Amino acid sequence: MAMRTANPALNANTFKSLDYASGQTEAMTLQGTVNKTGVLLFLTMISAVWVWNLFFSSSDPAVVMPWVAVGVIGGFVLGLVTAFKKNWAAVTAPLYAVTEGLALGGISSVFEMQFPGIVIEAVALTFGTLLCLLVAYKSGLIRPSENFKLGVVSATGAIAFFYFVTFILGFFGVKMSFFYGNSLLSIAISVVIVIIAALNLVLDFDFIEGGAASGAPKYMEWYSAFGLLVTLVWLYIEILRLLAKLRSRE
Repeated sequence: MAMRTANPALNANTFKSLDYASGQTEAMTLQGTVNKTGVLLFLTMISAVWVWNLFFSSSDPAVVMPWVAVGVIGGFVLGLVTAFKKNWAAVTAPLYAVTEGLALGGISSVFEMQFPGIVIEAVALTFGTLLCLLVAYKSGLIRPSENFKLGVVSATGAIAFFYFVTFILGFFGVKMSFFYGNSLLSIAISVVIVIIAALNLVLDFDFIEGGAASGAPKYMEWYSAFGLLVTLVWLYIEILRLLAKLRSRE
Protein backbone atom coordinates (compact mmCIF):
# COMPACT_ATOMS: atom_id res chain seq x y z
CA MET A 1 0.00 0.00 0.00
CA ALA A 2 1.48 3.37 -0.98
CA MET A 3 2.17 5.81 1.80
CA ARG A 4 0.61 9.22 1.41
CA THR A 5 0.82 12.33 3.58
CA ALA A 6 -0.15 15.94 3.03
CA ASN A 7 3.01 17.11 4.79
CA PRO A 8 5.27 18.52 2.03
CA ALA A 9 8.30 17.19 3.90
CA LEU A 10 6.86 13.69 4.19
CA ASN A 11 5.20 12.92 0.88
CA ALA A 12 4.75 9.77 -1.13
CA ASN A 13 8.19 10.09 -2.74
CA THR A 14 10.17 10.70 0.45
CA PHE A 15 11.51 7.18 0.81
CA LYS A 16 12.16 6.72 -2.90
CA SER A 17 15.61 7.15 -4.44
CA LEU A 18 17.34 7.30 -1.07
CA ASP A 19 21.01 6.67 -0.58
CA TYR A 20 20.97 3.15 0.84
CA ALA A 21 24.64 2.67 1.60
CA SER A 22 26.05 -0.67 0.61
CA GLY A 23 26.28 -2.92 3.66
CA GLN A 24 24.84 -0.30 6.01
CA THR A 25 24.47 -1.58 9.56
CA GLU A 26 22.09 1.04 10.90
CA ALA A 27 18.60 1.81 9.72
CA MET A 28 15.87 4.23 10.72
CA THR A 29 13.92 3.27 13.86
CA LEU A 30 10.83 4.65 15.56
CA GLN A 31 12.71 5.28 18.80
CA GLY A 32 15.47 7.08 16.94
CA THR A 33 12.91 9.31 15.25
CA VAL A 34 11.25 10.06 18.60
CA ASN A 35 14.64 11.01 20.08
CA LYS A 36 15.46 13.29 17.16
CA THR A 37 12.03 14.91 17.39
CA GLY A 38 12.70 15.65 21.04
CA VAL A 39 16.01 17.30 20.14
CA LEU A 40 14.35 19.49 17.49
CA LEU A 41 11.57 20.53 19.85
CA PHE A 42 14.15 21.43 22.51
CA LEU A 43 16.12 23.59 20.05
CA THR A 44 12.92 25.27 18.90
CA MET A 45 11.96 26.03 22.50
CA ILE A 46 15.39 27.43 23.40
CA SER A 47 15.49 29.96 20.55
CA ALA A 48 11.80 30.82 21.05
CA VAL A 49 12.35 31.54 24.75
CA TRP A 50 15.34 33.73 23.91
CA VAL A 51 13.31 35.93 21.56
CA TRP A 52 10.39 35.87 24.02
CA ASN A 53 12.62 37.24 26.81
CA LEU A 54 14.08 39.80 24.43
CA PHE A 55 10.61 41.08 23.65
CA PHE A 56 9.34 41.33 27.22
CA SER A 57 12.54 42.94 28.45
CA SER A 58 11.98 45.77 25.99
CA SER A 59 8.19 45.67 25.40
CA ASP A 60 8.94 46.83 21.89
CA PRO A 61 7.86 44.64 18.94
CA ALA A 62 10.40 46.40 16.71
CA VAL A 63 13.20 44.78 18.73
CA VAL A 64 12.15 41.25 17.80
CA MET A 65 10.81 41.78 14.29
CA PRO A 66 14.27 41.39 12.69
CA TRP A 67 14.64 38.03 14.45
CA VAL A 68 11.19 37.00 13.25
CA ALA A 69 12.23 37.88 9.70
CA VAL A 70 15.45 35.88 10.10
CA GLY A 71 13.41 32.97 11.43
CA VAL A 72 10.83 33.01 8.65
CA ILE A 73 13.28 33.45 5.79
CA GLY A 74 15.90 31.15 7.30
CA GLY A 75 13.30 28.50 8.06
CA PHE A 76 11.96 28.64 4.51
CA VAL A 77 15.43 28.29 2.97
CA LEU A 78 16.52 25.53 5.36
CA GLY A 79 13.21 23.73 4.83
CA LEU A 80 13.78 23.68 1.08
CA VAL A 81 17.39 22.53 1.48
CA THR A 82 16.31 19.73 3.83
CA ALA A 83 13.54 18.64 1.48
CA PHE A 84 15.92 18.35 -1.47
CA LYS A 85 18.97 17.11 0.46
CA LYS A 86 17.54 14.59 2.88
CA ASN A 87 20.94 13.20 3.79
CA TRP A 88 21.90 16.66 5.12
CA ALA A 89 19.02 16.56 7.62
CA ALA A 90 21.28 15.84 10.63
CA VAL A 91 22.65 19.37 10.13
CA THR A 92 19.85 21.29 8.44
CA ALA A 93 16.98 20.00 10.60
CA PRO A 94 18.48 21.34 13.88
CA LEU A 95 19.22 24.66 12.16
CA TYR A 96 15.64 24.73 10.88
CA ALA A 97 14.38 24.15 14.42
CA VAL A 98 16.42 27.09 15.72
CA THR A 99 15.14 29.43 13.01
CA GLU A 100 11.55 28.34 13.57
CA GLY A 101 12.02 29.07 17.25
CA LEU A 102 13.13 32.62 16.44
CA ALA A 103 9.98 33.18 14.40
CA LEU A 104 7.64 31.49 16.88
CA GLY A 105 9.16 33.33 19.84
CA GLY A 106 8.51 36.70 18.23
CA ILE A 107 5.04 35.85 16.97
CA SER A 108 4.02 34.28 20.27
CA SER A 109 5.24 37.24 22.32
CA VAL A 110 3.15 39.67 20.26
CA PHE A 111 0.05 37.52 20.73
CA GLU A 112 0.81 37.20 24.45
CA MET A 113 1.03 40.98 24.83
CA GLN A 114 -2.42 41.33 23.29
CA PHE A 115 -4.01 38.33 25.00
CA PRO A 116 -2.21 37.36 28.24
CA GLY A 117 -2.07 33.61 28.81
CA ILE A 118 -2.87 32.71 25.21
CA VAL A 119 0.51 31.14 24.43
CA ILE A 120 0.47 28.57 27.24
CA GLU A 121 -3.05 27.63 26.14
CA ALA A 122 -1.91 27.18 22.53
CA VAL A 123 1.14 25.14 23.56
CA ALA A 124 -0.98 22.91 25.82
CA LEU A 125 -3.58 22.35 23.10
CA THR A 126 -0.91 21.59 20.50
CA PHE A 127 0.87 18.95 22.56
CA GLY A 128 -2.41 17.68 23.96
CA THR A 129 -3.61 17.12 20.40
CA LEU A 130 -0.32 15.42 19.52
CA LEU A 131 -0.59 13.06 22.50
CA CYS A 132 -4.27 12.23 21.94
CA LEU A 133 -3.79 11.47 18.25
CA LEU A 134 -0.65 9.42 18.94
CA VAL A 135 -2.54 7.31 21.50
CA ALA A 136 -5.47 6.93 19.12
CA TYR A 137 -3.12 5.90 16.33
CA LYS A 138 -1.08 3.44 18.38
CA SER A 139 -4.22 1.88 19.87
CA GLY A 140 -5.69 1.34 16.42
CA LEU A 141 -8.61 3.67 17.08
CA ILE A 142 -7.48 5.72 14.08
CA ARG A 143 -6.00 3.91 11.11
CA PRO A 144 -5.71 6.08 8.01
CA SER A 145 -7.34 4.37 5.07
CA GLU A 146 -6.51 5.43 1.53
CA ASN A 147 -9.71 7.50 1.38
CA PHE A 148 -8.80 9.14 4.69
CA LYS A 149 -5.34 10.00 3.39
CA LEU A 150 -6.69 11.30 0.10
CA GLY A 151 -9.20 13.50 1.93
CA VAL A 152 -6.58 15.03 4.25
CA VAL A 153 -4.11 15.56 1.40
CA SER A 154 -6.78 17.26 -0.73
CA ALA A 155 -7.97 19.47 2.14
CA THR A 156 -4.40 20.48 3.02
CA GLY A 157 -3.70 21.34 -0.61
CA ALA A 158 -6.84 23.47 -0.72
CA ILE A 159 -5.76 25.33 2.43
CA ALA A 160 -2.29 25.95 0.99
CA PHE A 161 -3.84 27.28 -2.21
CA PHE A 162 -6.19 29.53 -0.22
CA TYR A 163 -3.30 30.98 1.78
CA PHE A 164 -1.36 31.58 -1.41
CA VAL A 165 -4.28 33.42 -3.01
CA THR A 166 -4.86 35.61 0.06
CA PHE A 167 -1.13 36.39 0.15
CA ILE A 168 -1.12 37.49 -3.50
CA LEU A 169 -4.34 39.51 -3.12
CA GLY A 170 -2.82 41.27 -0.13
CA PHE A 171 -0.30 42.93 -2.46
CA PHE A 172 -3.22 44.52 -4.29
CA GLY A 173 -4.90 45.75 -1.13
CA VAL A 174 -7.60 43.08 -1.15
CA LYS A 175 -8.43 42.05 2.42
CA MET A 176 -10.47 38.94 3.16
CA SER A 177 -12.11 40.07 6.39
CA PHE A 178 -14.29 36.98 6.49
CA PHE A 179 -11.10 34.98 7.13
CA TYR A 180 -8.86 37.33 9.11
CA GLY A 181 -11.59 38.89 11.26
CA ASN A 182 -13.27 37.44 14.33
CA SER A 183 -16.68 36.72 12.83
CA LEU A 184 -18.35 33.37 13.42
CA LEU A 185 -17.52 32.41 9.83
CA SER A 186 -13.86 33.26 10.35
CA ILE A 187 -13.77 31.23 13.57
CA ALA A 188 -15.47 28.29 11.84
CA ILE A 189 -12.88 28.38 9.05
CA SER A 190 -10.07 28.39 11.63
CA VAL A 191 -11.61 25.41 13.42
CA VAL A 192 -11.66 23.45 10.16
CA ILE A 193 -8.04 24.37 9.44
CA VAL A 194 -6.97 23.29 12.94
CA ILE A 195 -8.71 19.94 12.45
CA ILE A 196 -7.00 19.39 9.08
CA ALA A 197 -3.62 20.34 10.55
CA ALA A 198 -4.18 17.89 13.41
CA LEU A 199 -5.17 15.07 11.06
CA ASN A 200 -1.87 15.56 9.25
CA LEU A 201 -0.22 14.25 12.42
CA VAL A 202 -1.97 10.92 11.92
CA LEU A 203 -0.64 10.71 8.38
CA ASP A 204 2.84 11.62 9.63
CA PHE A 205 2.74 8.85 12.26
CA ASP A 206 1.71 6.33 9.63
CA PHE A 207 4.35 7.51 7.21
CA ILE A 208 7.18 7.45 9.76
CA GLU A 209 6.15 3.98 10.90
CA GLY A 210 6.25 2.82 7.29
CA GLY A 211 9.71 4.32 6.81
CA ALA A 212 11.06 2.51 9.86
CA ALA A 213 9.48 -0.75 8.71
CA SER A 214 11.12 -0.39 5.30
CA GLY A 215 14.59 -0.02 6.82
CA ALA A 216 15.23 3.50 5.54
CA PRO A 217 18.72 4.98 6.09
CA LYS A 218 19.57 6.25 9.58
CA TYR A 219 19.64 9.90 8.47
CA MET A 220 15.92 9.62 7.72
CA GLU A 221 15.29 9.79 11.46
CA TRP A 222 16.38 13.43 11.34
CA TYR A 223 14.41 14.04 8.18
CA SER A 224 11.27 12.44 9.57
CA ALA A 225 11.62 14.43 12.80
CA PHE A 226 11.93 17.56 10.67
CA GLY A 227 8.72 16.67 8.82
CA LEU A 228 6.85 16.13 12.07
CA LEU A 229 8.09 19.49 13.37
CA VAL A 230 6.72 21.18 10.24
CA THR A 231 3.25 19.87 11.07
CA LEU A 232 3.51 20.79 14.77
CA VAL A 233 4.56 24.37 13.97
CA TRP A 234 1.64 24.73 11.57
CA LEU A 235 -0.80 23.30 14.13
CA TYR A 236 0.49 25.59 16.88
CA ILE A 237 0.17 28.72 14.74
CA GLU A 238 -3.37 27.81 13.66
CA ILE A 239 -4.42 27.13 17.26
CA LEU A 240 -2.87 30.43 18.33
CA ARG A 241 -4.81 32.28 15.64
CA LEU A 242 -8.05 30.54 16.58
CA LEU A 243 -7.65 31.38 20.26
CA ALA A 244 -6.89 35.01 19.36
CA LYS A 245 -10.11 35.23 17.36
CA LEU A 246 -12.09 33.79 20.27
CA ARG A 247 -10.43 36.09 22.80
CA SER A 248 -11.10 39.17 20.65
CA ARG A 249 -14.85 38.48 20.89
CA GLU A 250 -14.89 38.55 24.67
